[in-house]
This record gives sequence, structure tokens and C-alpha cells, in this order.
Amino acid sequence: MKKTEEPGNKKTGRIATITITRVALATAVICVLGPLSIYIPISPVPISLGILGIFFAAYVNGWLWGTASCILYILIGFAGVPVFAGFTAGAHKLLGPTGGYIIGYIPLALTAGLFIEKFGKKIPLHIVGMILGTAICYALGTAWLALSAGMSFNAALWAGVIPFIPADLVKMVIAVSVGIPVRIGIRKVSGSQANA
Repeated sequence: MKKTEEPGNKKTGRIATITITRVALATAVICVLGPLSIYIPISPVPISLGILGIFFAAYVNGWLWGTASCILYILIGFAGVPVFAGFTAGAHKLLGPTGGYIIGYIPLALTAGLFIEKFGKKIPLHIVGMILGTAICYALGTAWLALSAGMSFNAALWAGVIPFIPADLVKMVIAVSVGIPVRIGIRKVSGSQANA
């Protein structure tokens, strides 16, 4: 006798497939943007598009799966795939002067994702979440830069944060402009497929 599949299990399977696809998509975007960077003479920290990828992941997947995408990206780089700034990879990169900024992507994704999820249509609060998350990323990165490079915290702040604030603000504007329509579109597609 042929066993029929229960509708509830079928729907759950579709939702799981959609979630996996969204996580993979966001991770791929971070992996593409992460290596794209410009090194500046005054700092060992490059201007990277990786943070824009993190904002995108937060918009597409919210705090939980956006953070999962971020962690997956870090693990891919840790395993040796050159997805970090300047097409670098490996444990030495995470333990090097800029490693704290990479690890800081995790609370950044979590914080930005929480604000985006909780305040769906309140775009200024999305910006607040991204600013807070970026501040945490800055703090972790600066502390690690100061420790690993033997710099004072103030010197590390000027080397690893101050020059990057304008560019990161621009990335937030781009993230809002692109992220909102992408999030709406994905939610519509996901909803229609889950209910099919």
C-alpha cells in the first residue's frame, strides 16, 4: 500500500528548502563582496565591501539566518577559500590584526537583523540597527588591532575606524535601497511557494 505524504510535512519541507536557499544566497553574496577591498596607506585595515554583504544577509534572512550566513562565510574563509579582504583566507587572517573586524561581523549581522525584523517598515530604525551593529564590530576589531599590533586603543581607532565611517555610512544607504525591495520580493516568493 502506497504511503501518502501528509500536507504538513510537505509544507515544512518546502519552508526548509527555501530557508537553505536564502542562507546559501546570502553567504554567496558575502563571499563575492568580501574579497573586494582597497588598502589605504594609513591603515592595515582595508576598505572592504564585506560589511555590505553582511547588511544584505540581515535584510534577506533576518537576525537568525543572517547570522548563520555570516558564520558560514567565516568558516569558508577559515577553511582556506580566499573570501576575506584582498582574496585572503585561513586561520592566520582571523588571528591577524584585522581578525577582530571579521569576527565582529557576527554581532553586526545579529544586531542589524534584529532591528530589521522587529521594525519592518521603520527604515530609520533599520539604520539605527546597522549603526549599533557596526559600532560593536568596530569595538571588537579595534580592541584586537590594538592588542595584536601593539597599538594604543586610540591609535587603533584612528587606524581602523575613523577613516572608514563615511564609506560604511554609504554602504548602509545602499543596503537599505537594495535590501528592502529584495526582502519584499523574497518574502512574496517564499510565501507563495510555502503555500503551494
